[in-house]
Amino acid sequence: MVRARWFSWLIGFGLFAACDQAPRMERAVDDCQAEQVSLKVEVLSAEGARVRGATVTGTNVTSNVSITGVTDDQGVSTAINESLAPSAVRVVATAGAKVSAPQQVEWVCDACNCQPEPATLQLQLNP
Repeated sequence: MVRARWFSWLIGFGLFAACDQAPRMERAVDDCQAEQVSLKVEVLSAEGARVRGATVTGTNVTSNVSITGVTDDQGVSTAINESLAPSAVRVVATAGAKVSAPQQVEWVCDACNCQPEPATLQLQLNP
């Protein structure tokens, strides 16, 4: 009997303590994007048609680290991302023996992410 009273007091006190109106800390909201920002690269033939299956390579000019991707059915690749930032990135496209002139992209970084400038790049393959 004594154990039952002691147990009921313990449960009652536990419930009371759980509703104590004590201040609660909210977790900080993370405004940073979870996904990395990508550069949109459009690859065009010498005639101006979009090229499917072209290889696009972005190389950090300082570290020489590269990312390579392949264009989709619309001739677009988003494989190059801010992991190559903050240095300038040289971007080139190839399709078979055809190669584009290299173009450079700068990345502007804040506390959370880096944005490519320009945000979209058009690479035209040589004839």
